[in-house]
Amino acid sequence: MTVHSLVVASHVAAAVGGESDPAAWFRRNGIQPPPRVEEAVDIGLDVERLRARHERQLKLERGANRWAHFVNIGLGSWLVTQPLLIGVPEPMLRIGEIACGLLLMLCAGLALSWQLRWARWLCAGIGTVVMALPFLFSTANGAAYLSDTLIGALIFGFAVCTKPEPGDSANAALHGPAVPPGWSYNPSNWTQRIPIIALAVVGLYVSRYLAGYQLGYIPAVWDPFFVGNPADPKNGTEEIVTSFVSEAWPVSDAAVGGYTYLLEIVTGIVGSRMRWRTMPWLVVLFGLMIAPLGITSISFIVIQPIVIGTWSTIALIGAAAVLIQIPYSLDELLATLQFLRRRKRAGRSVLRVFFFGDTDESPRGLARKAQSEAPDDVFDQRPGVVVADMVGGGVGLNWGLGLALALGLLLLFTRPLLGVDGSVANAHHLIGALVLTVVSLAAAEVARTLRFVLVPLGAALLAVPLLWPAGAAAAVFAVVTGGLLIVASLPRGAIKQRYGSWERLIR
Repeated sequence: MTVHSLVVASHVAAAVGGESDPAAWFRRNGIQPPPRVEEAVDIGLDVERLRARHERQLKLERGANRWAHFVNIGLGSWLVTQPLLIGVPEPMLRIGEIACGLLLMLCAGLALSWQLRWARWLCAGIGTVVMALPFLFSTANGAAYLSDTLIGALIFGFAVCTKPEPGDSANAALHGPAVPPGWSYNPSNWTQRIPIIALAVVGLYVSRYLAGYQLGYIPAVWDPFFVGNPADPKNGTEEIVTSFVSEAWPVSDAAVGGYTYLLEIVTGIVGSRMRWRTMPWLVVLFGLMIAPLGITSISFIVIQPIVIGTWSTIALIGAAAVLIQIPYSLDELLATLQFLRRRKRAGRSVLRVFFFGDTDESPRGLARKAQSEAPDDVFDQRPGVVVADMVGGGVGLNWGLGLALALGLLLLFTRPLLGVDGSVANAHHLIGALVLTVVSLAAAEVARTLRFVLVPLGAALLAVPLLWPAGAAAAVFAVVTGGLLIVASLPRGAIKQRYGSWERLIR
């Protein structure tokens, strides 16, 4: 007996027996109520009416966006014919492109059916594979690299970035607030996501440029500051992307970075402004994708002068883009984790809520009020308001963090600026990179408490002259800078937004 049949049976029993609680009917007959029955009853809604309304909305949205699956069928044909048109030399890459193209045409065709709407996720999976093909097989054809990465991203976007929002439950799609309870803004608004996506685009172009050199598509890369010499004509960027660190990877590490940025861009686009509660799994995945990029970027900042012995201007630009991304991603992740905790306390299955979403514990009237107060389209506001929301929504630097930012940058470049070298310069560099990481995290209002990590970093800097004596000037610099880092950790600064129960933890 299907869930739908059980729901119908419960309503028949309710009509005959005067039952007003379908969930009670299931329990009385020794049957565990389906989750959607419990969810609907919990907020006082008719189960069958909720299902029918949700199905009607889904069909309308699918009908309006069916064109996307036809486009994917066309992109599949593009992949099938591409190896012959551009002369892909690698046999396995040719086979992979043709196989992915044929499979995409099949899955996109299946996704046109209402009963097989899950096939859109197969299309998205094919898109992720297509994006990876050119660097997995290290193709010598630059056109294949550009085409596959672009076509793969488009396949993913057409598959799951169009409406209806994939995977959410009826309760999540139709009821519940747009703004998390206790919050003053919606962390899933487009104004909150666009800075992350824009910075990911910067990272993508940096990675793609470096990958072009690693894969042999371009003969050299540009670096305006760290230039080569007659004995070693390679500039700093070329030294780094051909170093033993990069070559330790079985494939182009820059291409892997570009792949991750592409995934970050497309997952940043997926979902509505309520995705913090309708697609918790996606928000968590989105946040986790930024973490390895941040770790990798900080690692490259650290090892450039210490391990490799030079710098890369292009790599520093990419690292800066990732560091600026991090604070913009934390608020949406926090809102989702708070939501999952609330649903767990309400007796919901965390696993089901994680994958299918839910409404929130707000009373029905409050949920409707919260939804009505949030603008349907943030871009209907004045341009100045939109830009201010993009730049400063939940993110900002007080004077302490601004000071720490300047000191962190200074510590990175004490070699050329102050003339220190050896272990002292390496220690300065490592501490400076960690200071910049802490500033990046603490710039998010929800993570402002992390500024206190500047205290042990300042103490470590004070200890540098004791561990590696380097003269009076270097000692004075370390003492002054370390003390200033400790002072910079003290001011919390204004917290302009509200974050529900999390506010008591922002010290």
